Amino acid sequence: MHTLGSFGLLAGRIFIAWLFVHDATQLARFPADSIAYMEQFGVPGALLWPTALFQAAGGLMIIAGLLTRLISLGFCGFCLLTAVLFHHDFADGNELIQFGKDFGLAGGFLFLAAGGAGNWSLDARFGTDFWPLSLKKPEDLVG
Repeated sequence: MHTLGSFGLLAGRIFIAWLFVHDATQLARFPADSIAYMEQFGVPGALLWPTALFQAAGGLMIIAGLLTRLISLGFCGFCLLTAVLFHHDFADGNELIQFGKDFGLAGGFLFLAAGGAGNWSLDARFGTDFWPLSLKKPEDLVG
């Protein structure tokens, strides 16, 4: 892959994952408010810390490019669940926007899962870039 493509994948990983690393810090800084918000939608407050851990550790792994395809699939599911559980009041324009953003993020994570982290990643360095659905790369699935 050429330098510009490698840079683009690294920058994209940073941009998409930093949102979740930052959100994890917000959950940790304001746990009472976060738990109240979660429970308002029927999500048990006990899931706060596992959620924060997933967002922080998974986000840092995406940035570093470690197990990127697998973690990206996890974030895709997380974004879809977030949209459905928290942003389903389509009469509220802001909620509709948040719903769409979560679906857009899920799509971005699908792109990352399909394409991998690129050359500037720990996956490339340590050979951990595998396709988790079959333990093969996507191009091996064709034919």
